[in-house]
Amino acid sequence: MGSMRTRRLGTQGLEVSALGLGTMGMSGVAGMPLMYGEPDEAEGIATIRRALDLGVNFFDTAEVYGPYTNEILLGKALAGRRHEAVIATKFGFTYSLDNKIAGLDGRPENVHKALDGCLQRLGTDYIDLWYQHRRDRSVPIEETVGAMAEQVKAGKVRFLGLSEMGVETIRRAHAVHPISAVQSEYSIWERNLEEPGLDGSPGVVATCRELGIGIVPYSPLGRGFFGGTLPDPATLPDTDYRKHDPRMQGENYTRNQRLLQAIERIAAEHEAKPAQVALAWLLARGEDIVPIPGTKRRAYLEINVAASYLMLSAAELATLDALGNASGARYTERMMQMIER
Repeated sequence: MGSMRTRRLGTQGLEVSALGLGTMGMSGVAGMPLMYGEPDEAEGIATIRRALDLGVNFFDTAEVYGPYTNEILLGKALAGRRHEAVIATKFGFTYSLDNKIAGLDGRPENVHKALDGCLQRLGTDYIDLWYQHRRDRSVPIEETVGAMAEQVKAGKVRFLGLSEMGVETIRRAHAVHPISAVQSEYSIWERNLEEPGLDGSPGVVATCRELGIGIVPYSPLGRGFFGGTLPDPATLPDTDYRKHDPRMQGENYTRNQRLLQAIERIAAEHEAKPAQVALAWLLARGEDIVPIPGTKRRAYLEINVAASYLMLSAAELATLDALGNASGARYTERMMQMIER
């Protein structure tokens, strides 16, 4: 394998490896520390360092992962190699005293406080790409992004991003300061970003392309489903997020297994893994797309990295396109309320 190709996110000059690494699973999320099983810090650090060796330089974390502990882990892993890495992190949640998610805070004072905290935890003096994690509807987006833009002027942040925001918010934010990336769930079975508005207006992907904003898909492997090795979710412990994922319950699970079988057939033709086909499909959607598959282990990282070298034929891409969305909602009702569409 040669070194991984790079892609540009947005038109402001942010260049990253064609695939990134999502680190959330290494520490879970506020209130759900075991959402993807037991964390293993040593293996997490080894995975991040192995990613650098394989040419993956784009690392995705967030304040809410842990909370706080994931940024510390990434900072430890990158000690001495910060210059090789592009760090993306996100802010915007508030926490209860026992570190569960309590709400959202996009006020300028929280923007400043959040940035100071993440710089300290990551052990760095600048963030490459800084996202507002979820829209705080009580604060105009112009105020939040205005405060984020001040951090760019101060040299503490290089590029700005938004996560899970709708078309109108993206336009309003971009008018205040150029947005380089929009991060959202996007995969073979989750295509809401491509769908036009109810009135036929451009969807998120089309809007980002018009404005020159890159797209960063998270959960590109359907929360591990496309790995093809996920046990029946009914057998998972209650602490595992996937046990309660609407797409992995009952009838939805059965229907979604059929989607997986179609992916597995194409993988078999290439002597590849289903996860590699799912990533290759996303990479083929456009040069402005940089998926960030999350993993906690070197073995899965190596499988994912190999996907950047897999070329699918036009016919195979058409077969995958025709599969359409998964059965079941993306999230529970409470979590869906934090997402803008």
